[in-house]
Order: sequence, then C-alpha cells, then structure tokens
Amino acid sequence: MEIRETPRSPSESQVVMTEIVLPGDGNALGTAFGGKVMQWIDTAAAIAAIRHTRKVVVTASMDELHFHAPIKVGEIVQIQARVNAVFHHSLEVGVEVFSEDQLSGTRKHTCSALLTFAALDAEGRPATVPPLLLETQEERDLQAAGEARRAHRLANRRRTAPREG
Repeated sequence: MEIRETPRSPSESQVVMTEIVLPGDGNALGTAFGGKVMQWIDTAAAIAAIRHTRKVVVTASMDELHFHAPIKVGEIVQIQARVNAVFHHSLEVGVEVFSEDQLSGTRKHTCSALLTFAALDAEGRPATVPPLLLETQEERDLQAAGEARRAHRLANRRRTAPREG
C-alpha cells in the first residue's frame, strides 16, 4: 500500500544559484560555453527536484533549451529553478538564466530550459513524487502546461528510443 505524501509548494523547492563566468568557462568569442551553462542549469534544476521530492533524482530529459543572448566572460550569472509540474514518478523543473554586468548591474534574460527528473528509491527503482500544492492560477497553469508537454515527450520517446544492433 502506497502512502500519499503531503503536497509541497513550488516555493519550498525554488533555487537561486549564482555563478561568475571565468576565463576557463569561456570560448574563443569571449562568451560562456553553452555546455557550461547547461551544467549550471542541470545542477540548479536537480537541487529543486531534490528539495521537492527529498529523494534521489536523475535527469531524464532536458528540452526546450533556448539561448536568448550570449553571456560574456566576467559577467555574473543567476540561475533560477522551480518545480513546474509533478507526475507519479517524475517532475518537470523550469529554469531561467540571467546575466548581470558587474559594473553597470544591467541584467539580461539569457537562457531558459525545461528538465524532467525521475525520482528513485534506495534500490534505484522509480519512487513516487509528492504532489504539488497549487495555490495560484499561475501554478495551476504551469502544472497543466507541464502535463501537456509530458504527453508530447512520452509520444516522442518511442521515436527516439535506442535501436537494436
């Protein structure tokens, strides 16, 4: 018999992570490597997923990753992650990335992404995810949109499944 977990608010698991783009994080154009930004996104999203589930989570997918503007070496980067939607064994986390000029304080929305995480139990099997406490219309809209994206991802999973030999 499964024990129903207490719903948790998206604000309980929200993450704000700050980084600075160092020379080793940059490319020949003087901007952050996309892969470095993706790493920061995955880390912030994983922390949000862990905070919500209080379980081990693994990244199942990263989709809807859009780079809107470059981030220059030397700029401060703020990564904001929040749980958008939950399902039985998985959850969707939305991430927004902002750059900030050190001297002027000018901020730009530079990147956004959606990630799906699967929750695991101590034996590495799928674990249930606590429900999301949906208190505002925005939170209800994010859950509904996440459910629609999940249906689309599941349909696409068959198309992208590994092929035999």
